[in-house]
Amino acid sequence: MNILVLSCGTRNKIIQYFKRELNGAGKVIATDMSPNAPALYEADVHYIVTRMTAPGYLDMIYDICRKEQVTGVLSLIDPELSLLALHEEEFHALGVTVIGSFYDLCERTLDKWQMFCWLKEHGYACAESYIDREAFYGDVRAGKINYPVFVKPIRGSASIAISKVQDQETVDLLFEHADDLMIQEYLKGQEIGADCYIDMISGELISVFTKKKLVMRAGETDKSISFKDTELFALIERFVKEAGFRGQIDIDIFECEGKYYISEVNPRFGGGYPHAYEAGANHMKYIVNNLQGKVNEPQIGEYESGVIMMKYSEIMIRRENENYRL
Repeated sequence: MNILVLSCGTRNKIIQYFKRELNGAGKVIATDMSPNAPALYEADVHYIVTRMTAPGYLDMIYDICRKEQVTGVLSLIDPELSLLALHEEEFHALGVTVIGSFYDLCERTLDKWQMFCWLKEHGYACAESYIDREAFYGDVRAGKINYPVFVKPIRGSASIAISKVQDQETVDLLFEHADDLMIQEYLKGQEIGADCYIDMISGELISVFTKKKLVMRAGETDKSISFKDTELFALIERFVKEAGFRGQIDIDIFECEGKYYISEVNPRFGGGYPHAYEAGANHMKYIVNNLQGKVNEPQIGEYESGVIMMKYSEIMIRRENENYRL
């Protein structure tokens, strides 16, 4: 069994965990467009590839799948999730399983307005959002929403180009200088992350790991502590089943005055997943089982609570042109 991880970047731990789970019974292959992506050099085999939007990118990935006899493929960046899902049949023809959710779901989670509309239609508490400035200003005058608010791109990830705004003048300025923006309510409460795995064969929620985010940095969890709440587990189970996710997903949630609000969803390994793994939520094992045709048994909440994760800086040193594989 060989697993291909695309756009691995700095996600060294993900590569390490897959290698640990395979334990010599298969290879982990990694790709990235940058030869200076450190996670490349954790893999058994690595390839430097073009940007995912470049002509011929998918053909390059298909060639790697053939050459390395890949069993399953996944990506660690949001824009590539839709690309993989859109071409699931082509990967299947090569004997490769796309580890992730269906195309429509990948697109919905990348489009924050679509995600907001779906959550509202299905009765989930979420941050109030607007694409119509006048509707927003009307609600401000009516006292239905107050500043500060977030102004962010409708499509985007990694907290890029998000602004916390205190007044109408700034909202107008941002909208005049960029297209496809939305306004989102600023939720004041405890931010929570949930790392979940939905069995790719049965469609059942297998694992949920929840953590309270203590410190954030550049949109990712820097410090967090694990906890358990059966009410939150039930909400997540209802949500993932109703939405139809499969494989690994990462959910951002807020707890405000005893109520849980679903904020954003990323159908991939989140940046804080190592916390889940180290506390006992081994999602690599579930992926390997599914790739072997085995259905996983639910183990929701089977991890240690009160475990604190603290990220710190590390470095990797390599000599120029050392082991670059083209």
